[in-house]
Amino acid sequence: MKEQITIDDFAKVEIKIGTILEAKRVPETDKLIECLVDVGEESPRTIVSGIADKRSPEDIEGTQLPYITNLAPRTIRGIESNGMLLAVGGDDDFALLRPDTEVPPGTSGK
Repeated sequence: MKEQITIDDFAKVEIKIGTILEAKRVPETDKLIECLVDVGEESPRTIVSGIADKRSPEDIEGTQLPYITNLAPRTIRGIESNGMLLAVGGDDDFALLRPDTEVPPGTSGK
């Protein structure tokens, strides 16, 4: 079990629903997909996710998924990633978390 965090720690995490506008594999990698994601007021942002070994760009393009949107940018294979996709599972497989109804991009939890 990971270290417990306080509600104040959790409150620092910004989670928004993003709509994937475009998705493509990162060349010369087995696991990376580069997505252009609409997360609301901000212009679409690039987010790189390590899911290409289990999901194709065609599987996720146009879908809505939750993202951490206030994570510091990180450069992955020369691409600046500005967020992190939320999913659950392990090394063998995982589940993508999806809203049960379409919501406006940028919708966040309360």
